[in-house]
Amino acid sequence: MKKILLLLLIAGAAVVVKKKLDEGKHEQALWAEATDSVTRS
Repeated sequence: MKKILLLLLIAGAAVVVKKKLDEGKHEQALWAEATDSVTRS
């Protein structure tokens, strides 16, 4: 029973970490889009 609980805890932590990383990548992409140099044609 303890092993199952530990696995669930680890899986939950992994989901939270993945979500945070995805949010960071999304925010970084927004900043890159906002600060990219604009070339006029």
